[in-house]
Amino acid sequence: MNKLRIAIQKSGRLNEDSLSLIKDCGISIDNGKDQLKASARNFPLEVFYLRNGDIPQYLRDGVVDIAIIGENVLIEKGEDLQFTERLGFSKCKVSLAIPKNQQYSGMAYFSNKRIATSYPNTVKKFLNEKGIATDIHIINGSVEIAPNIGLADGICDIVSSGSTLFKNNLKEVEVLLKSEAVLAVSPKISEENQAILNKLQFRIQSVLKGKNSKYVLLNAPNDKLQDILDALPGMRSPTVLPLAEEGWSSVHSVISKNQFWEIIDELKEKGAEGILVCPIEKMVL
Repeated sequence: MNKLRIAIQKSGRLNEDSLSLIKDCGISIDNGKDQLKASARNFPLEVFYLRNGDIPQYLRDGVVDIAIIGENVLIEKGEDLQFTERLGFSKCKVSLAIPKNQQYSGMAYFSNKRIATSYPNTVKKFLNEKGIATDIHIINGSVEIAPNIGLADGICDIVSSGSTLFKNNLKEVEVLLKSEAVLAVSPKISEENQAILNKLQFRIQSVLKGKNSKYVLLNAPNDKLQDILDALPGMRSPTVLPLAEEGWSSVHSVISKNQFWEIIDELKEKGAEGILVCPIEKMVL
């Protein structure tokens, strides 16, 4: 029986979030400690635990069919590879940073400066587009210490909360790109495994839609019902049921969590009462 081969990061936050997503898709992984490979019990899926930076080559060679990988790594080491889904977790930026005590007047600051980074291809492309010539030092590891030890004038690295920059007396000055986890696909995936991927991607989309939505129930006076319905951007149209109390209706709908508070405020202003909000585990359309 064919199995879809998926690569995920061997350890770290991306590993945890990837396994959580697979679990939310109803897939059980026999995941022993320090395993390099594991199989699902209830879905034709085989998981490979790999170093993040090695994953693009495994995709390119067809050793794995798909991978959950940071978009930043794909841009740096696998620009020729395609991804089919943004997954909404492990969000970060790839940014240029300089010592806090330095005045920054724009990109010209980096002209003929030394930049330490683990993302040389990304930096070169960005600076070439700006017409800036620099000296790039490739470092794998603690890039942020380079200015403090005199190795570089600035760095280019991943920025999440900014706390690492702060601890090393650095400040972010330019954002090269924004990144999140994506589902990347090997150009050598077989037709049989593409069919399995389609099923997996359907489950992933259902999970992500659920996480990005809220189920809302509310009571509406009938004389204000239409105004309240107009404020609800439901999947198709909200469900409206009569209440035992005459002149009132119960309204059920789904709203995006990104618009949540704005819509709730508008519903209250238009007369909605008893608003109940529930999380959605999965949403199948």
